[in-house]
Amino acid sequence: MDPVFSTSSLLYAAPASGSVSHADPVAPILLVLVLIAIGAALGGRAMRWVGQPAVLGELLVGVLIANIGYALREPILTVLREGETISQIVSLALQNALPLPDAVHRILPAGDDADRLIAALAGSMGSIAISVYNFVDLLSRIAVIVLLFLVGLETDIREMKKVGWPSFLVAVVGVVAPFLLGIGAMAVLQPDAPLQKDIFIGAILTATSVGITARVFRDLRQAQRTEARIILGAAVIDDVLGLLILAVVSALVVTGTISVASISWITLKAVLFLVGSIAVGLWLAPRMVRRIARLKIENLKLLFGLGFAFVLAWLANLSGLATIVGAFAAGLVLESFFDKELEGHSLRDLLSPIESLIVPVFFVMMGTQVKLETFADWKVTLIAIVLTVCAIAGKLVAGLGCSPKLDRLSVGIGMMPRGEVGLIFAGIGKGLGVVSDAVFSAVVIMVMVTTLLTPPLLKITLARSRPAD
Repeated sequence: MDPVFSTSSLLYAAPASGSVSHADPVAPILLVLVLIAIGAALGGRAMRWVGQPAVLGELLVGVLIANIGYALREPILTVLREGETISQIVSLALQNALPLPDAVHRILPAGDDADRLIAALAGSMGSIAISVYNFVDLLSRIAVIVLLFLVGLETDIREMKKVGWPSFLVAVVGVVAPFLLGIGAMAVLQPDAPLQKDIFIGAILTATSVGITARVFRDLRQAQRTEARIILGAAVIDDVLGLLILAVVSALVVTGTISVASISWITLKAVLFLVGSIAVGLWLAPRMVRRIARLKIENLKLLFGLGFAFVLAWLANLSGLATIVGAFAAGLVLESFFDKELEGHSLRDLLSPIESLIVPVFFVMMGTQVKLETFADWKVTLIAIVLTVCAIAGKLVAGLGCSPKLDRLSVGIGMMPRGEVGLIFAGIGKGLGVVSDAVFSAVVIMVMVTTLLTPPLLKITLARSRPAD
C-alpha cells in the first residue's frame, strides 16, 4: 500500500496523466541535498556533543534514514540505499534495451530486496530516484577528491623528516600487520572468495585516520609529546603506503590477474606517478602560478588549486590509478609554496566552505548503503567482529616500531582509528564490485568501532604514562 504522505511526495509532484510537466528536474535534487546537509549537520553536532568526531554522526544519519526509508518503501531512499548497484542496473538496461525490472533480476538475486527495488524503479518516482542517485553519487565522488586534496595540503613533508626512522617503522608495521591479518581472516571466513577480494579487504584495514588522535593530543595539551609527533609522522607515511596499496589492488581487481610481474608493474607505475607528479609539480607549479598571478584573475588561488587537483586526479585515472592518488599528490605539491606565492586567505581556508558543503554528502552516502538486515545473518556479524579485532590488533602492533622508552601502547592506539580513510577505501571497493553489501556493512561497523574506541582509550593510556620531557 502506497503511503499517503512520503518524502517523494514532497520532492516531486507528478503531473496528471496526459498533461505536460513544466517542473524543473533539478528541483528534487536540490531538496535532497538540503535534507542531507541538515541531517549531516545535526548528526555531526550530536556526536561532537558527546565528544566523538562528526563523521560518525554523518554516517549514522545515513544508516538511519536509508533503512527507515527502505522499511517504509520510500522510492528515493530505497534507490540510494543500493549504491553502485543502481549504476550497474541502469547500464545493463541501456546496453541491452531491457526494462529496468528485467535488469534488476539479472543483477540482484530474487527476494524481497529485488522486489522493493523493482517497485521503486517502476513507479512514478523511478526516473526521479535514478536522477537523484546519479547526481548525489557523482557529487560524493568529487567530495572524496576534495577531501584527499585537503589531506595532502595538511601534510608537511618536512615534519615527516623530523620524526624520521621511528615513524617509518611504525607506519610500515601498521600497514603490513593489518594487511596480512585482513587477508588471512577473509581467507578463513570466506574460503571460496577470489584472492583479489581478500587482498582488497586487507588493503582497507591498512588505512589510518589520525585527525581524531591529533584532537585528543591537543585537548590534553600533549601535542608536543614525542609519541604525538611519531603518530602524526607515521600517519602521513601510512597514507602514502595505503594509497600505493590501494592503487595496486584496484588495478589487480580491474585486470583480474595476480602475478609477480603484474604486481611489480602496477607498484612501479603507482610509485612513478606519485613521485613523478610531485617532482614535476614542484618544478612546474610555481612557474605557472607566478605567470598566471600577473593576470590579476579574481579568486585565482581557489581556481588554480582545485583545477590543479582535478587535473592530477584525471591523470591518475588515465594511468590506471585511483583519482584520489592524484588529488593527494596535488596537495603535497601545493602545500609547500602556494600560500606564500599568492596573497590573501590560505587555500585551506578558501576550501573550508566547499568541504563543509560537499564532504558530508560522501559520509551520509556511505551510511545509506549499510543494510542493517544483513546482520541478521550471523556470518556477517562474525565478519564485522573479526575485521574489527584484526583492525585493532594490526595497529596496536605498530607501536612496537618505536623505542621501548616511549609509550608504545599509546602509539598503537593512536594509529587505530580508520575514520574517513577506511570509508573511502571501502567505497572504492564497493564500486569495483569486490566488496559485497554484507562485507561493506561489516567494514563500516569496523570503522565506527575503531573510531569510537580511540579517544577514551588514548586518554587512559596518556594519563597513566609520564609526559615526555
